[in-house]
Amino acid sequence: MKSSLKTICLIAPLLALNLASAADLTVQIDDVKSSEGQLTVGVYNSSDTFLKKPLTGIRTQAATDGKTVVIKDLPPGEYAFVVMHDANQNGKMDKNMLGIPTEDYAFSNNAMGTMGPPSFDAAKFQLPETGVTVKVSLR
Repeated sequence: MKSSLKTICLIAPLLALNLASAADLTVQIDDVKSSEGQLTVGVYNSSDTFLKKPLTGIRTQAATDGKTVVIKDLPPGEYAFVVMHDANQNGKMDKNMLGIPTEDYAFSNNAMGTMGPPSFDAAKFQLPETGVTVKVSLR
């Protein structure tokens, strides 16, 4: 009984710490040219996974008056995201023969790359414990 009480006393603060450190990321998406299809937001937490494997993401119906999406309960830290307007709902970023995207997109910080996507460092931002609201414009 004594060891069970000790275990509970040790674990309880860790659980409370985990619950207290969850933050919400709110993304305001502007310049949506069509209400057809979906907007996809992929969130990344490292340069190793950036544009390869999102930590989490969300899909929502596109709307020409803009869209706000909330990704809940992320641990505070550094993140980057990409927004894609999948107008034809085929689940991928369509590109022309040269590899240039034909569907609208945006990166956090409205970052732009040269001859390709921006780096994680160019797109990263800090998510504090209190959460953050960021605004991006599709292009």
